[in-house]
Amino acid sequence: MLHITSLYAALLALIIIFLAYKVVVFRKTKHVGLGDNGDKDGLQAIRVHANAVEYIPMMIILMGLYEANGGSNLILNIIGVLAVVARVLHAFGLTKSKGVSFGRFYGTALTWLITVFLAILNIYTYFI
Repeated sequence: MLHITSLYAALLALIIIFLAYKVVVFRKTKHVGLGDNGDKDGLQAIRVHANAVEYIPMMIILMGLYEANGGSNLILNIIGVLAVVARVLHAFGLTKSKGVSFGRFYGTALTWLITVFLAILNIYTYFI
C-alpha cells in the first residue's frame, strides 16, 4: 500500500487541476481554442500548468517506488510536504512574474533537489 504517496499525489493533483482551470478560464475569456493566440498572460498560464505536469509525475513515481520498497515514512512525509511547497512556490512565482522571482527560483530549485534526492534514495534502496 502506498498510503503516504497517495496523499501527496492527491494534493499535487489538485494543484495541477487548479492550474489547468486557470488555463481554461484564459481560453474561455479570450476565446482561444488552441495555443495562446499571442497573449502573454495566456502563455504564462499555459506554461505554469505545463511545468507542473512536467515535474510532478516523476516526483510521485519516485515517491511511490521508494515507499513500495520500504522507504522511511518520515522521509516520505518530509519530501511530500516539501514537494507541495515547491510546486505552490513555483506556480505562485511564475504566475506573478514572467521573469525571475523568489517563488519561481526556489520552487524550481526545491523541485530539482527533491527529484535528485528521491532518485538517489531509490538507487540506494536497490543496493541495500
